[in-house]
Amino acid sequence: MKQEFYYNQNHQDDSIDEFIDALEAYLVWYRDERIKTEYGMSIRRHRQALGLMA
Repeated sequence: MKQEFYYNQNHQDDSIDEFIDALEAYLVWYRDERIKTEYGMSIRRHRQALGLMA
């Protein structure tokens, strides 16, 4: 688990369902939306540009 998911976040008062929702949203962002400086775009867009994804 990445530290940035926890840094400046307080999940102490979250229910299990709220925590799972936050974690899933973070994982989608990390996998699909974050900008990778090596490519100058998100991983998903880079894979689409290479024709590896629809």
